[in-house]
Amino acid sequence: MSAISRIAAALRSDAVSGSLLIGAALVALVWANSPLSHSYESLRSFTFGPAALHLNLSVETWAADGLLAVFFFIVGNELKQELVHGELRDPRRAALPIAAAIGGVAIPALVFLAVNATTGGEAIGGWGIPMATDIAFALAVLAVVGRHLPTPLRTFLLTLATVDDMVAVLVIAVAYTTGLNLAALAAAAVGLAVFGYLQNGSGGAVTRMRARVPGWLLFGPLAVVIWALMHASGVHATIAGVAMGLLMCTRPRAGDTLSASHRTEEALRPFSAGIALPVFALMAAGVSLSGAVGFWTSTITWGVLAGLLAGKLLGIFGATWLTARFTSAHLNPKIAWADIAGIGILGAIGFTVSLLIAELSYTTEAHLTDAKGAILLASAAASLLAAVILGRRSRHYHRLAQDQGDAQRTQTRD
Repeated sequence: MSAISRIAAALRSDAVSGSLLIGAALVALVWANSPLSHSYESLRSFTFGPAALHLNLSVETWAADGLLAVFFFIVGNELKQELVHGELRDPRRAALPIAAAIGGVAIPALVFLAVNATTGGEAIGGWGIPMATDIAFALAVLAVVGRHLPTPLRTFLLTLATVDDMVAVLVIAVAYTTGLNLAALAAAAVGLAVFGYLQNGSGGAVTRMRARVPGWLLFGPLAVVIWALMHASGVHATIAGVAMGLLMCTRPRAGDTLSASHRTEEALRPFSAGIALPVFALMAAGVSLSGAVGFWTSTITWGVLAGLLAGKLLGIFGATWLTARFTSAHLNPKIAWADIAGIGILGAIGFTVSLLIAELSYTTEAHLTDAKGAILLASAAASLLAAVILGRRSRHYHRLAQDQGDAQRTQTRD
């Protein structure tokens, strides 16, 4: 295996990708508060791109609108796989994580609104910030501390976080989109229709085209055009990534062992984990602490902290318990309620999508600083709390496995 293949394989690991994400955020935080902070701000605000296409954007915007679209493509692609082949295909199996996701979206938003109800103004516009769970970060923490946790628990978290991301995308599209360009949006919709037809069409001409033209050459330029049109429409450009992910073909075609969905994800995940997410974190997480004079007295700070740390736990655990209590859905017998409490804390890691929504919510620098600082603090606290809870649960399951192994060996000797 070549060095590039080994690096790509490592970047597909939840633990490695999460570590890069955390590392990039820490570098941004230190850089933004160091004597070299001016160079950090200069880099973030440096603009490049074709002005004629309205794409002369800052590095920070390219990271949030461009690179993050790759991450959201993978999210949409994973959601499509879950809908066709995974947990979301069977409503009975998907009921609990879906309910957990809905509770984990609604309760944090309500908590934020309650904390900021008397403040009003621009502050209340950040209600969407505590709704998001960072799927990459959360899975990374789970991978590091939960080696012996039951496999269905990771599936529960993955389904929960995928549905959570879908809701966050809808919130961004509906609540944080202004000044629509309907012509560009219609053109983007046409491009998506062509993309979907080329992915899933079974006509002779389409089949021959797919056979003759390499996939990257057929779909790459089309994806860039769709992204540019979505950006020009006023809808956040990451929506294009999600939409294309949902249109991917998840079944292998004749003569193939892997579907286009799996091949594309395998190719793009190292780029997303190794470049897209770390660069976004580097550009978004640089909060200047010198500017956070009123951080601890800000209702935005407390709204985000309470929404993520308390709202997520209450929403995820409460919705799961109520659904299991009053419907026919039931918790996987391999999972305990203590595990769901750990997942509820883990869901409070907002980070990537929360930072994105913060950027879309606030134009006032002080408000943005309060929101970003609270996101980073809540995500760090949630990571540590979840590591403690799920680490103990992992050791519990490890002891159970050892006891069962000892019992089986004793029976064998007898």
